[in-house]
Amino acid sequence: MSELRTVLRAPFSTRARREGLFCLLGTLTAVVEVFVVMGMLRPGTAASASFGGMFLALAVVLVVATGGARKLGAAFRRLAAMLLGERVAAPAPWRSDLGTFGRLGARLRDGPSWRAMAYMVLRLPIGALDLYALAYWAGLVNLTYPFWWRLFRNHDANVQLRPVPFITPFGAFHVVTFSGTFLVFVVGAAMVLAAPWVARGVTSLDRWLIRALLGPARLAERVRALQETRARAVDDSAATLRRIERDLHDGTQAALATLAMNLGQAKEKLEHGSAVPFDPAGALELVDAAHRHAKEALVELRDIARGIHPPALDIGLDAALATLVARSSIPTTLHIDVPTRPTEAIETIAYFSVAELLANVAKHSHARHATVGVAAQNQLLRIEVTDDGTGGAVAGAGSGLTGLGDRVRAVDGRLRVSSPEGGPTIVTVSLPLHA
Repeated sequence: MSELRTVLRAPFSTRARREGLFCLLGTLTAVVEVFVVMGMLRPGTAASASFGGMFLALAVVLVVATGGARKLGAAFRRLAAMLLGERVAAPAPWRSDLGTFGRLGARLRDGPSWRAMAYMVLRLPIGALDLYALAYWAGLVNLTYPFWWRLFRNHDANVQLRPVPFITPFGAFHVVTFSGTFLVFVVGAAMVLAAPWVARGVTSLDRWLIRALLGPARLAERVRALQETRARAVDDSAATLRRIERDLHDGTQAALATLAMNLGQAKEKLEHGSAVPFDPAGALELVDAAHRHAKEALVELRDIARGIHPPALDIGLDAALATLVARSSIPTTLHIDVPTRPTEAIETIAYFSVAELLANVAKHSHARHATVGVAAQNQLLRIEVTDDGTGGAVAGAGSGLTGLGDRVRAVDGRLRVSSPEGGPTIVTVSLPLHA
């Protein structure tokens, strides 16, 4: 039932509008490119074709040398981030300490510029796919046929009218009778329902090309990602130490100070010859208060220790996750198959990942049920948390997924989020078994 709701809501979702707009802009870009290329390669003699080819090659070199290729790549990266949520890091900038000829040579040898030009070339066939994806939205026109047919096709029976065409993904067809318009209506409804998924497939291909061609080189990207992850890990460790210090100072230390003060006052009430009158009943009340403060301090210390390293992990990841799932405020099912025990660091990250994701489910998803699946295969620990909530979760939108992604990437892991409007939300964390 949830799958049917997802299909019916997809054409009206924000994601469908954004991906449709991206396909429209991609089609327009491809059309402009076609006109530019055709303008340079006008048909004619072999000499004119050769001249046009040289002119086109010179134009490409000029675009690279002036930095235009990088600007085009940056424009498509911004467009992908704004409409598709695909955020790709920019390549490393040019060196500015070179002379005029040095900068020109560096630009002509610049890998990101040539990759951006390759992306623009590949945009031509992708533009055709974008146009095909947009054609599915012509189903909106097909939905209107039964409503206007009798208004314009009400001639006498002996008058023969031309058949009316209607567009489908497989070409144009024709309808002659009013009863045939209901078939057109059904075809139009199917096209509208399929349109978001076709656009999603086309934009997925574009996402892959943007990641492969418009970002930094893989080695440079890896180095920069490690630098950023290390910096955030250091900041996170410092923040954790400050939190522990604050919790100990404001909570446990204050409770122990009160405990010591109560015991000191009780001692004075029980000592003969002290300045305080002998008062066993009052001393008993102070000892009782000290006992209560001691238990509170133990609870606070236990909570602080659990935040550093959950004691249940000493038994194993399966037992720790079972305890975590049992405490979840949302009914949750756990499936775990980890025959090879991961290292302690990976177990800790896996535990806190599930804890964070279940907390997100309880806070944001409005879900009625969640599922946690953990499996070890091919030297990877794969964690998948699924809920039947409203969806719309985005990494970096304040849901805790940003910090979780940093924690996962610190050990060369991966975080993936699939959360269409209307749900379900599926968050997958992949970690190496040993780190």
